[in-house]
Amino acid sequence: MAGKKRDKERERAFLDNGSKLLEKLITYCNGRPIPIRSYSCEELERATNNYNPSHLFHRDGKYEWYNAVSAKMSTHNNVLKLIECCLETQIPISVYESAANGSLSGTFNVTSDHDGAQHQREPLSWQSREIAHAISYLHTAFSRPIVHRDIKRGNVFLDQHDVAKLTKFSLSILIPECETHVEDDVCGTALFLCPNYTTTSYITEKVDVYSFGSFLLELLTRQKLHYLLRTDYFDVEDFEDDIKKFTINELVDPAILVGEGGSVLQQLQCVLQLAVICIEKDPEMRPTMVDVIKELRKIERFIL
Repeated sequence: MAGKKRDKERERAFLDNGSKLLEKLITYCNGRPIPIRSYSCEELERATNNYNPSHLFHRDGKYEWYNAVSAKMSTHNNVLKLIECCLETQIPISVYESAANGSLSGTFNVTSDHDGAQHQREPLSWQSREIAHAISYLHTAFSRPIVHRDIKRGNVFLDQHDVAKLTKFSLSILIPECETHVEDDVCGTALFLCPNYTTTSYITEKVDVYSFGSFLLELLTRQKLHYLLRTDYFDVEDFEDDIKKFTINELVDPAILVGEGGSVLQQLQCVLQLAVICIEKDPEMRPTMVDVIKELRKIERFIL
């Protein structure tokens, strides 16, 4: 009897969680295999060794992320690909391609040599450029631009080769065809939210540009924004204006710059200037993500 009850609960959950949506996907694909397949509860339990804590690599509020399925199916190398799901549980389970090295939320870009010595990786050679590519892809690769709305370190995962992957698209929204913006409730992460969006509820691609600028500032300073704002440097209300007054030497921990040559310092100063432009209060003053990528490439070539 317990087994029958369990089966009925799973069937009900499957219907509630979107079996109809999967049926529509099959119809839209004209009988071709759909890109997202459905796992059973038993398959996921086997893959995670019954959700063994040793497989847990990230917690985000009420969500837990487990390493289990190894796959490489992303249409863009810097977007974490959703490949499977399980609709048999009360809370649906999503299965993504492997992100073996976890999230950036708990650490800044620190790596270890073979001898165990830690060192800082160059910010431009890693997360900033790769995530800029991912955001630009969302903005330009489809008939209607997709705005992520929650660009931050906690939504960037790393695969086994430390390739940065943008994920967590639950707040993403499409801009309607032939429209320049869409209106929606304000949601996202404080300090990464575009001021114009919070006052008007208007969403454009420039909302993501602002968040990316804040993301860049965290990478450059190796400080979380809310820690940076606790200093005497900045007024929360005028953060975008206050940041313009400082050089890279004044914002970055001096220990990070020890031994760096003048060209690297100039490069970092250029990145700071780019971040400042991205968080301009007026969205029209911000660059597009395509322009951001061009500028990052130009800055990289500066020291090559």
